[in-house]
Order: sequence, then C-alpha cells, then structure tokens
Amino acid sequence: MKKTVIYILGLIFILSACTKLDEEVYDKIPGDQYPENANQVANLSVEAYTKLKPYADDEGWWFLTQEVSSDEFCAPTRGADWYDGGKWLNVHKHTWSNDEESVNRMWGSMWTGVTTCNQVLDFLSDLADSEAITSKRKEVECLRAFYYYTLLDNYGDVPYLTSARSAPAMPYKIKREDLYNTLITTLEEGLPYLKDYDNKLMFTKYTAYALLAKLYLNAEIYTGTPQWQKASQYCDSIIDGPYNLAAKVSDPFVTQNENSAELIFTIPYDEDNFTGFRIHMRTLHYQQNLEFDMTVGPWNGLCAVPDFFDTYQSNDKRRDAYMLYGQRYDTKGNQIIDGETFKPLFLDPYMPVLYMQEPAQTPEEIRMSGARLGKYEIAIGAKENLSNDFPLFRLTDFYLMKAEAEIRMGNNGDQWINPIRQRAGVSTWSGIGLDSLLAERGRELFCEGHRRQDQIRFGKWKQSWWEKDAHGDGMEIFPIPKWATDVNSNLLLPPK
Repeated sequence: MKKTVIYILGLIFILSACTKLDEEVYDKIPGDQYPENANQVANLSVEAYTKLKPYADDEGWWFLTQEVSSDEFCAPTRGADWYDGGKWLNVHKHTWSNDEESVNRMWGSMWTGVTTCNQVLDFLSDLADSEAITSKRKEVECLRAFYYYTLLDNYGDVPYLTSARSAPAMPYKIKREDLYNTLITTLEEGLPYLKDYDNKLMFTKYTAYALLAKLYLNAEIYTGTPQWQKASQYCDSIIDGPYNLAAKVSDPFVTQNENSAELIFTIPYDEDNFTGFRIHMRTLHYQQNLEFDMTVGPWNGLCAVPDFFDTYQSNDKRRDAYMLYGQRYDTKGNQIIDGETFKPLFLDPYMPVLYMQEPAQTPEEIRMSGARLGKYEIAIGAKENLSNDFPLFRLTDFYLMKAEAEIRMGNNGDQWINPIRQRAGVSTWSGIGLDSLLAERGRELFCEGHRRQDQIRFGKWKQSWWEKDAHGDGMEIFPIPKWATDVNSNLLLPPK
C-alpha cells in the first residue's frame, strides 16, 4: 500500500527506539539534540501536509465548492434528500451568504493549513541553523504559500501571518495584489532550496513551478495585470520535468495511482488510515453499492450538469471514463433495481431541474436522473472512503495552461492540446481559440477542482447556465465568514 504519510509518522517512533543497550535511554529526545538525523528533519513538516486532508470533502469544502459552484457539476435536491437547508442550491446558484457552511468550512480549513505551517516554522526557528533546516524551512514556507493561494483565490483580501507564536489577536487584511506578490516572492526565493525529484507528497521544485504557473496564469484576476509569458515559462518547467502523459484517460485516477507519471502533487488518501475522500458516497445511487460490492450504501446525490454532459462527443473516451450513466448492473451482470420504484436502475444524464419534487417530477426522475461521477475509480469492495490519491496538480493541466498562455499572447496552442485530444479518441484541432480551449479544459479536468477558477479567468462566471441565473459583480470571491468577522472586526475593514 502507498501510505507514505502514515509511514513517515511512524518512522519517528521507530528511529527513536533504535538505541544501543549500553546507551542512556530517554523517553523523549532532548530539545537541544533534536533533530538527530535527516529522517527526523524530514518528519518535521508532516503535520503541515496532513492539513490538506479536509480539502476534498465537506470537512474542508474546497473541492466541493469549486465544482458545485460551476457549470459542470451540481448537487440537486431529490425530494426530501439533499436540500440540507439550501446549502447545495446556494452554492450552485451563487446565492451564498457569509454564514454558509461551504464559506465557513473552506475558510477554517485553509487557515488551519496556514497556522500549522506557521507553528512548524516557529519550531524550526528555534533549531540550530544548518543546510537541512534551512531547506526544510523553505519547503514549509512554500507549502504555506499553497494554503495562502487557496485563500487568495477564494477570498481575495485576507490577513498575511508568518508566525503562530507572534500572530496578532486581531489581524488586518492585506490587499489581494500584495498577497499575490508575496507568494510569488516566497516561491521564487524558495526554489533553490527545494528538492528537484519527483515526490508527489512533498513540496518539491516541481510543485513550486506548478503553483507559480497557476499564480501567473491568474495574475490578471488577482492584480489586474496579465503575466502570460511567465505562466508559459513555468508551464515549460513542468512539461520538461520528470512527468509524462498517461496512456489512458483513466490512468491518473485509479485506486493505486500513487506512481502515475502524470501526477505532480497529491493528497494521499487511504480508505482506513488517511480518510476524507468520499465523492463516490455523494454521487452514487443508493443501490449502486451492488455495482461495486461496496460495504456501505451511497447517498444518491451529486451529478453532472446536463448541458455539460453534452459537451462530450459520443466517441470521447473521457465521457464513459469520467461518468456513470445508463442502465446499471451488479457485479454478477444482473440489472440493478431501484429500491423505491422497483424499476431497473437507469441513470438518465438529462436531469430535468435542480430542485426536483413530486408531482412536477416523477419518482424515477427524482431518484435516477443525472450522470454520476465515475472519474475516480471505485474499487470492488470500496468502503466509505476511497484510497485514490487526489491530484492537486497533474501534467495535463499544464499542457492546457501552456496552450492558453500562448493563445492569449497571439500564438498557436495546438501542439499542447492535440496530444490530449488524441488520447481521448477525438479529432485534433487547428487554430483553437479560447472558448474551445475552455470547453476542452472542462472535458479533461472535470471534477478536479479547477472549474470555478477557469470560468472566472475566461469571463464566464457571471453568465447564466442551466439552472443558474446571470448575475453582476461581487460573487467572484466568497465573503469572509460571519463567525470570523464576529471574532475579529478588523476583517470588516479595508485592507492595509
């Protein structure tokens, strides 16, 4: 099994137990002697990485918010199910408030990541300086930059804190542009100290290249000034690195995907030891446990927006690799029967409306409509949590980002798009434009957490789609939660 994070955590105890019998044994390593070796230095940052764990589920809401707020994915109300006070409808229709669960939990999980990094950095500042400690400090500073990047992207103006120990009780916000510039500086100054090998669980040089490419690609949104050339250059650093496009569209998402040559930076989920990835529970029909011999029953919820389903050609391999629709069968080849209507379970991708209720919709429509997410392999015998590593950054994204940056500079982007289309089994393009590129990003990166950001960057966020109405400015970022401003009224003031 891949459980590197769990292994590293245990390694601390193994190393500290390996002492000679004639040596004095301590139940703890004295502070002035820790860390004793390179392995213990490596372990100093483990806790900071574990704070990525909530990002893909409702404990942290980052992934759910990026996707459910977009034109490709939704959480329909199905009779009495999935209304939940309107929280899912509000996210999809862009009618959230400053006291919404998604808004609250995203803010909390992102700041937990920042704070934990700062706690680690405070500890590192107390240690005797060395090349290893300096490198570790730069690594954690760059990881903190990732947490800040998600705050910058989702909330705009936020406080910038570099220490937990000396943090003010009521910090002020800084401007989004200033935070952007600070993150760029942190990452570019950290590059000489980061590891230059492929480690999908650590913040390496390639993770920094990826984050810099993302920041520069979205610079016009964050600062008002585009940085297409720099975005293109950092995409090159990724494309020229130790990664390769997978042979099949489904390869990066299989259960044992930890060695995929396409993945750059991941959250290493495990069904038992590093839980928090339950997207199959949220999307599969109640009786689809029979399709995968699951040990638990799923919740019949999230699905593709019908109009988005139609963006795939019928021969596009990604449609069937990423979505589950049509008649469903159990592992013995028998038709699955819906447990309430007692009819064969046929998942119609053309869901009628977002809020489904009788008598306007039939029981079959309410229970069985909507193509379900199948992109992340659901292994036979799957439990409540999946063991697939979640890709925060993967190579294909940077091919498409490279194409976008070049097109925006007036150049041709076909050479970076066509390998992806060829893999998907669809025709290649010549002279692709931005609208076609955005559609291709949607088809390829479906449900990987990029769509909200993409729609904002391409100017499509305020437009109407399916059951979401057009709206004006102000919804590109989320409000700082009421609970946070109640505690710290400085968050209500203009940034300093």
